[in-house]
Amino acid sequence: MDISAALEAILFAAGESVPIGRLSLVLDTDEGELAQIARELSERYEREGRGMRVLFLDDKLQLCSAPEYAPFIIKTLEQRKPPVLSQPALETLAIVAYFQPVTRAYIDRVRGVDSSYTVSVLLERGLIEISGRLDAPGRPALFRTTDVFLRTMGISELSQLPPLPDLSSGEGVEKLQQAIEELQNAAGDGQLSLDDVTGTVKE
Repeated sequence: MDISAALEAILFAAGESVPIGRLSLVLDTDEGELAQIARELSERYEREGRGMRVLFLDDKLQLCSAPEYAPFIIKTLEQRKPPVLSQPALETLAIVAYFQPVTRAYIDRVRGVDSSYTVSVLLERGLIEISGRLDAPGRPALFRTTDVFLRTMGISELSQLPPLPDLSSGEGVEKLQQAIEELQNAAGDGQLSLDDVTGTVKE
């Protein structure tokens, strides 16, 4: 069996990210070897100018279209450009990304305002998800970022996010704002772009 071809077929049919562990089990291949095959497949796509790419998302793989063909895909499928996030939503997303898993109460405390609406927006966009419940009265939901967030940021794992400075000092809010700006810059023209929005983290 051609493992590379089988991997390509599975990822194409899945249409979403698939854990490397599951792929390894199905294809009866060591995870390290499978990851190497996936890298070689991705390199071949890029070398040959193919329209597909293999994304590494933490411990998962996903087949996606090459970014340079996005304008043609959008025009063909008549998709509109994803709506930009508001500054409050970007602030909330940055807090989740850097301190996950977090509760909504924690987000509210950092921002100093109620974040119910922005959390619901991020959940609807698929940028964050509920990862469990805190073992505390009321068992509040814990939120973390998703594979959609990684794809939007153009990274494979959270360790590739811009470094967050120490927030223990009195300049914590200012430093978090700097991190948010770096997060915005890292997103480029993607879904997180805030070219026409300004604001600061609420104290």
